[in-house]
Amino acid sequence: VPDSSNMFGALEFSNPAPTNGVQPIIGCELNISSYDEGLYNPMVFLAKDDLGYRNLLKLISQAYLKGEDTHTPQVPFNVLEKYSKNMIALTGGPAGPVGHLLQQGSREKAKILLKQQLSIFGDRLYIEIQRHGLLVENQTEEAFIELAYAFNIPLVATNEVFFSTKDMHEAHDVLICISDSTYLSQTDRRQMTSEHYFKSASEMRSLFKDLPEAVDNTLVIAQRCSFKISAIDPILPPYKCDAGRNEQDELQSQAKAGLEERLVTHVFNLYSDATPRKNAAKPYWQRLEYELGVITKMGFSGYFLIVADFIQWAKDNGIPVGPGRGSGAGSVVAWALKITDLDPLKWGLLFERFLNPERVSMPDFDIDFCQDRRDEVIRYVQKKYG
Repeated sequence: VPDSSNMFGALEFSNPAPTNGVQPIIGCELNISSYDEGLYNPMVFLAKDDLGYRNLLKLISQAYLKGEDTHTPQVPFNVLEKYSKNMIALTGGPAGPVGHLLQQGSREKAKILLKQQLSIFGDRLYIEIQRHGLLVENQTEEAFIELAYAFNIPLVATNEVFFSTKDMHEAHDVLICISDSTYLSQTDRRQMTSEHYFKSASEMRSLFKDLPEAVDNTLVIAQRCSFKISAIDPILPPYKCDAGRNEQDELQSQAKAGLEERLVTHVFNLYSDATPRKNAAKPYWQRLEYELGVITKMGFSGYFLIVADFIQWAKDNGIPVGPGRGSGAGSVVAWALKITDLDPLKWGLLFERFLNPERVSMPDFDIDFCQDRRDEVIRYVQKKYG
């Protein structure tokens, strides 16, 4: 779940899913900029079904790719309105947009904003309350409950989870200090309470015993979120081939031309006569034909062409590129395309470790770019294939 720290403390299931009794809930915490320029606050969005999941993806893309603030990805309120269908929304607790206004004492503004959220999500909106022992929670909880009853919006009890058990609080606190370059003795630093651990269902019921409906609604939400992501084949952008060629033809052409060049520079210089050269080249051509057959059959011709393209672009523009690591170094096609710089046959490397018909996952090239200019390579790929 991208950027999601706001999680349910516990969910109870009357009809456990077959996956060991755990029901997946697909969701994300996103910053929403809504009422004042430059201000944003988090809300939680959960996918009810496939449409909700697609809308969630659009919101995440908007936050990370189209926002001006690259340090804190956020979604404008008007964009949230556009992609709100079939998602359940939680108000974000004291840190959310409504909670932020309540902290400022702006009760009327909080009402107006809550009405706007209600007009968008209807019965898919839940007012989120939390109890970690924080002052802001005590300051806002009564107002949250009053607003929930006033607008007939259900409450839901949530618990932000940062570590698994209560006794891990001290270790987590140390890690925060290391991350932020602060000291345990400092009081004005980022820190969590010992209550930010993964609570059981019984612990949540005990914590919210005065508001049992808030815990009951975690089950309601779980039952409403019945979506499970289906496995799909990798979606690759098309590679622009020369006129009259498809990706398979283009890969065949580039790989054969590349192998000819590799043989001249790395193999033929070891022999003075034509016959030994021909004999030395034979296993390379056999291996190339075999690999091309597997790559074509598995539909990865375009993948090899795209990787070879941006690696060559980096080299042409003076950006240092590593020789290639991992199982990808076992491919003669990758060597011919200059994706890798190791001769697989010379070192006895196996292509099957990288790609074979029994492999269910996409092949993975381990490539190192200069850290000072790798952003240029990423921008090139985004511009050409994005």
